[in-house]
Amino acid sequence: MKQITPAHIAQLADAAQASPRRRANLNMHAELADPIQRLAIAMEPDTLVRPHRHPHTWELLYPLAGRFVVLHFDEAGYVIERCVLGAEAAVLETPAGVWHAVLSLDQGGVIFEVKHGPYQPIAEADFAAWGPADGEELVPALLAWYAKAQVGDRFEP
Repeated sequence: MKQITPAHIAQLADAAQASPRRRANLNMHAELADPIQRLAIAMEPDTLVRPHRHPHTWELLYPLAGRFVVLHFDEAGYVIERCVLGAEAAVLETPAGVWHAVLSLDQGGVIFEVKHGPYQPIAEADFAAWGPADGEELVPALLAWYAKAQVGDRFEP
């Protein structure tokens, strides 16, 4: 029996807080080649989930601890949908090919993700050109924008 216990969630959150990337994950799938990827991801509010898309799969998110802003964007980078997962919704699915980003609103936030495998790193073409990459100067401004962005808004640094 595979389980994610409250102790696992706490350990994962501690690992994210100690990580330079401010994230940590616990895979429930046995290997990266599994046809369905299932994992818990601890994210601190200052970790960047760069706007991206998964052309080959939907993505299902469920909060295990904390709240998360999930934004969907059109091709030009305008917010077309916004949800606070863990407050406004208990489960959220992003369709294949939709540009999206996630922001943890709470320290110790842990989200559960399910999507089709096998694992595929995100190709550069599947990161939004308008979204800064890890370590770039605009990352703090983007994260602050994620927290307040509403439908119809666009990131304008």
